[in-house]
Amino acid sequence: MNISHPVLEDDQDTADFHRFSHGLYIGGQWRQSADSREIQVLDPSTEAVIAAVPDATIEDAAAAVEAAAKAADGWRTTPPRKRSEILRRCFELMTQRSETLATLISLENGKALRDARGEIAYAAEFFRWNAEEAVRITGEYGIAPSGTNRIVVDYEPIGICVLVTPWNFPAAMATRKIAPALAAGCTVILKPASETPLTAYALAALYQEAGVPPGVVNVLTTSNPGPVTAAMLADPRVRKLSFTGSTGVGRVLLAEAAKHVVSCSMELGGNAPFLVFDDADLDAAVDGAMVAKMRNAGEACTAANRIYVQSGVYDAFSESLARRMSSLKVGAGTDAATECGPMITRKAVDKIDRLVNDAVARGARVLCGGKAGSGTGYYYPPTVLCDVPAEAEMAHEEIFGPVAPISIFETEADAIARANDTEYGLAAYIYTRDLARGMQVASKIEAGMIGLNRGLMSDPAAPFGGVKQSGLGREGGQHHGIAEFMEAKYIAVSI
Repeated sequence: MNISHPVLEDDQDTADFHRFSHGLYIGGQWRQSADSREIQVLDPSTEAVIAAVPDATIEDAAAAVEAAAKAADGWRTTPPRKRSEILRRCFELMTQRSETLATLISLENGKALRDARGEIAYAAEFFRWNAEEAVRITGEYGIAPSGTNRIVVDYEPIGICVLVTPWNFPAAMATRKIAPALAAGCTVILKPASETPLTAYALAALYQEAGVPPGVVNVLTTSNPGPVTAAMLADPRVRKLSFTGSTGVGRVLLAEAAKHVVSCSMELGGNAPFLVFDDADLDAAVDGAMVAKMRNAGEACTAANRIYVQSGVYDAFSESLARRMSSLKVGAGTDAATECGPMITRKAVDKIDRLVNDAVARGARVLCGGKAGSGTGYYYPPTVLCDVPAEAEMAHEEIFGPVAPISIFETEADAIARANDTEYGLAAYIYTRDLARGMQVASKIEAGMIGLNRGLMSDPAAPFGGVKQSGLGREGGQHHGIAEFMEAKYIAVSI
């Protein structure tokens, strides 16, 4: 059943939630799920149901793959300049509608409006960056060492891509995958998180308006992600899986993709260390910690999860961070004054509470916060713990919330060893006035990304990804992002 979907306009009332949930987006059409089931969408600030979206079945997933397959040849042969112009138009429309999109994110995710605005600006940049890169995909040419032939290397779209994205950045995690895939000439099926589907569908309407042809981008939501995703990966026309989410789910998807030898890109969990040396600019370090810890209320894979401070500045840093954290205004994401919104679910609050209680039981001291709220909404207060022992659960598990655990270190070697004492390796932060020391420490930290005297590292022009159990491949960057969606073809040409 095909149904209409209104165009996203900034002058429309964003409180009309249902206009963002008019159906699965398959083959350029809006449709209900095969069995007409729905998924309820909650506002984490109030726990109220604000909308419902279709609950896709395996049959719907097959229809999405078929739509992507029908559109594949036309899109891969579309001139790069035309693909570039469509991507640029997506950037322009996102920028024009930024306030509506940001408010929508705040409604379904609970994210503070200031963070949601930042996410939309960041998400739109992936379209602008990849619009520029789409016309710069080049091959290689050379002479074989034997001199008998020429070596010609062409780069072609990998094929149909299944993109699975999380709830914490519902716009940016989608555009970080969709934009390079489209620039490369691939068609895609996006499966956004069921907690935050409205942003994905609003953006689908925007892509349609920007001129993305039917079937090039398809979007479906499901409460049964395992079987639905497995069914898509089992289709031999699907050649790529790009996933952002937990390491545990990533392992399951890698195993499923291995059955069909599907190429995988994985951006998985993190456990980022934040190192503050005695010679650091203390004010800058606290500022950086506030960004690295409290961006999206700590619900980020790059969030500072373990803060290690050298003994000479330990007390001063801890006290200053606690003052800053305790002054943050907690409230609904859509309130312009809010600095820390709610968590995504009650389960998320319970996990944070468990980790804090465990750390305190092991000897950590609470400098501020430390106790979950009991009212309506999934709130947890900004919290600072000091003297957190190495055996605390939060030293080994992502907190994914507004909790800053601080531990002391004495030597550079000790800091490096503790930073690397984790199976994860996504991000790390270093604060020191000594650039040589900073670079030396960065070279020894096992992480895919380092913030040196910076609390924010994400940039569409830089490769994003981790090592160890934090993932495979990179997103963004001068060529890394598009390369993930292309295959090299070697042609030997006789002289």
